[in-house]
Formats: sequence, structure tokens, C-alpha cells
Amino acid sequence: MIAVLLFAVCLVASTVGAVAGYGGGVIIKPVLDALGIMPVSTISFLSGCTVLSMSVASLLRSRGNGVQLRLKTTTPLAIGAAIGGLLGKYLFELVKSGSDEAVLGLVQSFFLLLTTVGVFVYTIKKDRLPSYQLDNLPVCLLVGLALGVVSAFLGIGGGPLNVALLFFFFSMDAKEAAKNSIFIILFSQTASLISALVQGSVPDFAWPDLLSMMAGGIGGALLGGALSKRMDNRAVEKLLMGLMLVIIGINVYNVIHYGMAAF
Repeated sequence: MIAVLLFAVCLVASTVGAVAGYGGGVIIKPVLDALGIMPVSTISFLSGCTVLSMSVASLLRSRGNGVQLRLKTTTPLAIGAAIGGLLGKYLFELVKSGSDEAVLGLVQSFFLLLTTVGVFVYTIKKDRLPSYQLDNLPVCLLVGLALGVVSAFLGIGGGPLNVALLFFFFSMDAKEAAKNSIFIILFSQTASLISALVQGSVPDFAWPDLLSMMAGGIGGALLGGALSKRMDNRAVEKLLMGLMLVIIGINVYNVIHYGMAAF
């Protein structure tokens, strides 16, 4: 029963995540936190694995769809994100070692809530704000580093922050930002997974749970790719806004829930 639930959550999250460039983890993580069906650290790890499988499938599925990867800027972003992923994983283990599951869940939910609210406000106002076309290598590496730290620490893959920064720093439209965001997510999540394996910090988990979630992630990537072809940039932006409202609502609940458990 739990495997079916995990598959359904990951399928839906990865479908909309593939279209919006969120990767799915930003939905999977808080939803599973709210359901409370496994420890926070296990959710973070399984969510990261799901997002990794989804990003590989999504990029393979989107070849030839007419939306280009800006490899000149996105590659250093992705390299920075991979390094940031290692730092973010280190911070996660640091917080985990010094606190219980409730405090860890509270910290992650609170920062995800702040991040999503900030991105939501920016997205509303972005048409009235300046955007840039950066191609400076050190700046791209630093932006990628920041993305990697946040995504690995929160266990979300990247989410709305990736897309917002691609809007702001590189003047990408919604569909282009989505594809390039998933490329960055691939690097950051690969680095985070390798770090967990090398450090021996992989939490206990049930293999059927992981396989169900990864199957949902891959299925969602394929469905999302098909949907993306039918949607224009305006429709993708509306999906971004709707998803952020849902994510904000879930994280408000999680902050209250974990806050009460922690204190």
C-alpha cells in the first residue's frame, strides 16, 4: 500500500516538475514529510534519488523538442551545483548529527518555505524587474554553487529557486529555464548521492520504496515531456505559480507540525 502511495506521489510530482523545471523533489519532500510515513533523513535521500532518475529520463525525453540547453552558461552552473551539492550534503549531516528528526524537519521546512515565498514574490514582479544575460564564468560557478548547497541541504533537487535564478541572471523564458534547471539538478543530485555513498551516510530504507519512487519519477518525466510539448511559456508560468502556492501551503503545515513536535 505504501509503495503504491509513493509511486503516485512521485508520478504526479515528477510530471509537473518535468514541465516546470522543479525536478519534483520540492513537492515530494514536503508531501512525504506531511504524511509522516518515514524518517526525515530517509525522505531526503529517497527524494534525491527519485529526482536524479527523473532528471535523466526528462533530459533524454526532451531531446529534439526545440528547447535548447545553454551549455556555455549552464555547464559552469551545473559544475558549481555539483560542488554545492557536496557542501549542502555536509551541512545536512551536520544539522542531522546535532538534532533529532523533528528539529531537522523543522529547519528544512522553514527554509523551503522562505525560499518558495521569496521566489513566488519575485515571479509575480519579474516582468517589472531587470534581468541579465550573464556569461562570466566565476559568477556562473558561484550561482551554481549556491543552488547546489540549497537543493542538497533541503533534499529537493533544485525547485523554484533554480528557475527564478535562470529568469533573473540569464533572461530565460519559462520552458528554457525548465530544461536548463533539470540539467543543473542532474549534476547537483549526482554529487549529493556520491557524497552519501562515499561517507556511508545513506539512511536505512526499504528497496521497494526506492524502486516505487524512482519508477514514479521516470514515469512522471515521460508524461511531463509529453505535456510540455502542448504548453506555451504562459501556461508553464501559470503552472509554476500554482505549484508554488501548493508548496507554500504544505510547508506552512510542516513548520507548525515539526515545531510542535520539536518544542
